[in-house]
Amino acid sequence: MTLDASRGAHDEAPPELVQLLTPEGERIEHPDYDVDLTPEEVRSLYRDLVLVRRIDLEAVALQRQGELGIWASLLGQEAAQIGSGRALTDSDMAFPTYREHGVAWCRDVDPVKLLGLFRGVNHGGWDPKEHNFHLYTIVIGSQTLHAVGYAMGIQRDDANAATIVYFGDGATSQGDVNESFIWASVFNAPIVFFCQNNQWAISEPLEKQTRIPLYRRASGFGFPGIRVDGNDVFACLAVTRKALEAARTGQGPTLVEAFTYRMGAHTTTDDPTRYRVAGELEAWKLKDPIERVKAYLFKNELADQEFFDSVDEEAAQLGADLRRRCLALPDPRPLDIFDHVYREPHALIDQERAQFAAYLEGFEK
Repeated sequence: MTLDASRGAHDEAPPELVQLLTPEGERIEHPDYDVDLTPEEVRSLYRDLVLVRRIDLEAVALQRQGELGIWASLLGQEAAQIGSGRALTDSDMAFPTYREHGVAWCRDVDPVKLLGLFRGVNHGGWDPKEHNFHLYTIVIGSQTLHAVGYAMGIQRDDANAATIVYFGDGATSQGDVNESFIWASVFNAPIVFFCQNNQWAISEPLEKQTRIPLYRRASGFGFPGIRVDGNDVFACLAVTRKALEAARTGQGPTLVEAFTYRMGAHTTTDDPTRYRVAGELEAWKLKDPIERVKAYLFKNELADQEFFDSVDEEAAQLGADLRRRCLALPDPRPLDIFDHVYREPHALIDQERAQFAAYLEGFEK
């Protein structure tokens, strides 16, 4: 079954999208996309959603208290990230922006390493090869070209794997993204383009980015596009899983548009009350990705209050541990910035390191 979703305070409703779980927690069947989840798997998805939200809220609080330089919140986008992240196999490679904290969680990246980047004590903090999760990308859209190149390498290695790359609705206006669509299409690259359409590119609404639904752009480049309810973790899991399998089996790229909403600010330097109305936010609160899974679990007697309390307690402990370890992160030594510019020794870097060391020695001890 395909449903329409409300656009909040905006007049126009989005076109058809795949939905498997309504905001009220009712399960819907779909002829092309479905998931057969055990009760334990549903409870696990709920746990993921709650814990990732707690990581995000703790990071926002840390930034407000001056412990992080900036933070890009995922509030409201948890289902898109957990659903797609749990669709990945160990062999698949993910290329994030700077907001994919939920996907990082699915790839077993320690959340403290995410905070270290925004605290300014590391340059990423994790090994992409170890987690098959690339470093965060700050330059809007550039990771799509990196991901297509990686996917073409997978293709040439004849590996049973796929690549997924994340970007927002605003990034679709970037030349890099459109170039990546061309390359992926022409070379039939095994890649899934996962656009989290949270409807605001900082202060610019979606209608300033496109005249047609974003998923329809794929057809102009010669590959399929699908719009999914980005607040429905079941649908995001099902759609992404099918798109990744298509990529692995030689069927080429897919564009997945996860229709969701950015509940918070673009980053902690932003004030969304200056450009969007409160009614829009209130409408989307009724579609909260966590509450609909909780309702589903309750209605189907798949979890009791003791389970929900235990997840809340685990989230509280995770938040406290995250804060403690973030505050304990040591400041890097000034000369460490030169250590990972190039893999091999480099004459220019050696010269710059020596110059900076001499500069530091000029200060009184």
